[in-house]
Amino acid sequence: MEIDSTSGREGAVTDWVHGFLAGRDWSTRRIPVSPGRDDMLATIGDDERPRVILSTHLDTVPPFIPPSIDGELLRGRGACDAKGIAAAMICAAERLRDRGAPVGLLFVVGEEVTHDGAHAANEFARDYFRDTPDSRTLINGEPTESTLALGTKGAMRVLVRVAGEAAHSAYPHLGRSATRDLVHLLADLDRVDWPRDELLGDTTVNIGHLSGGVADNVMAPEAEARLMIRLVTPATEVWRVVERWAFGRATVERGPTVPPVRLGVLPGFPTSVAAFATDIPELSQWGRPHLFGPGSVHVAHRDDEHVRITELRAAVDAYERLALAALDR
Repeated sequence: MEIDSTSGREGAVTDWVHGFLAGRDWSTRRIPVSPGRDDMLATIGDDERPRVILSTHLDTVPPFIPPSIDGELLRGRGACDAKGIAAAMICAAERLRDRGAPVGLLFVVGEEVTHDGAHAANEFARDYFRDTPDSRTLINGEPTESTLALGTKGAMRVLVRVAGEAAHSAYPHLGRSATRDLVHLLADLDRVDWPRDELLGDTTVNIGHLSGGVADNVMAPEAEARLMIRLVTPATEVWRVVERWAFGRATVERGPTVPPVRLGVLPGFPTSVAAFATDIPELSQWGRPHLFGPGSVHVAHRDDEHVRITELRAAVDAYERLALAALDR
């Protein structure tokens, strides 16, 4: 957690994890993602293919917040999303290795933005597992309050652009304000009939960023907004709704999209539904997915991000039990 690994700057933390695990006799290899950025895979031996993979991400959202311990709380960026989870997974994997269980660790980059690390890991897995039976289990780590998620919402990024016509603001009839039109368009989002799913709940929309205009006394010639839509149904269904909403008033561009997923369950664990998206849809080659992690997503991207140390320690036991249950299935 002392290493700043804000998305795009993960090189130093990957180096640290690689050196730490190699020093504890794990067989480690890097999976290239982009210049200076790699995923990291650790297995028991060079030739052994793991049957259960504990995986999470090493990148974090900005801003970087140094770690501190406050009584029973571990505070700082990555405490629960997801460096605390990575630490718990490493401890659980070492226990599983001592038992002789065929376990592996996969740490990826870029989860908080484009999921490019998961894409690279999946391409790697196509060849890596080519000659092994398709009986793997992926246990992905995200803050689920130590419950096993039944499913997760997906996510779609959308760029909305409105064109106007510049003119002196004292004579608005000579131009058209793109910022005004964009504000009116965005206000209509609350009146859109978005899809709903019985398990995953409602489609939700966040207006994450707004920009436009050139000066206070100029009618804005252009404006744009970036949306994050949380998906509970197929992306194509939601995209049709977006196009109808914007038709004739703006152009829309579909960005990175992660579909919603249903997840596997194992006996003996409380369950929940996660409203956030994960790398799981992009890690399809790594096995049947499960999602579990200590900490709450409600504090994950906040300045007061934290996790209880007792919950982290309990997560070591939980990941061990999850892996053994999956292997016995």
